[in-house]
Amino acid sequence: MSDAELGALARTTHDVFEQNAAAYDAERSRALFEARWLARFTACLPVGGRVMDLGCGAGEPIARWFIAEGFRVTGVDFAESMLEIARTRWPQGDWRTGDMRTLDLGETFDGIVAWNSFFHLTVEEQRDVIHRMARHLRVGGSLLFTVGPDQGETSGSVAGKSIYHASLSPAEYATLLQQQGLRLTGFLAEDPECNSHSVMMARKDGD
Repeated sequence: MSDAELGALARTTHDVFEQNAAAYDAERSRALFEARWLARFTACLPVGGRVMDLGCGAGEPIARWFIAEGFRVTGVDFAESMLEIARTRWPQGDWRTGDMRTLDLGETFDGIVAWNSFFHLTVEEQRDVIHRMARHLRVGGSLLFTVGPDQGETSGSVAGKSIYHASLSPAEYATLLQQQGLRLTGFLAEDPECNSHSVMMARKDGD
């Protein structure tokens, strides 16, 4: 895609979430079908560690899980209307407006989770954002994110509005993670016990 096309797509994705925050939040499942992966991820983190929820939305149910488990959560999202809902729920929380495409907090975390957010990026953007996420992970830290089952582009919907999705191949993700010092520790395509989500985990090992 050209820079102009990338910019237009990013604005469209932002606008869909910004304008439909309440509807998205109302429709978002709280059934915690993600629990098995969240528990596996949580087991890799130090007690009370720092977790970045990247693309946190209104905080339900992912950020709530980590808050309830005693972690210090930093939620980052580009839709201010989503963050307003999260701030209402957790007024003392650390909720920051930011775009993962330009992520540069100057801080590191014990864990980063990008659940149902990373895959809204184009494949070109994903390659860069993997580098950005790796830079924000401490040695020994873990990364959890959802992708597609294989390379390709498709679309989903938010409040009846079409929304872009893309994925690299699992093999390319593994290579990119390795290049950034992360070791793939788990992947399952279309997990039947996780509402058919394709989930990937990695760990930042030391030298």
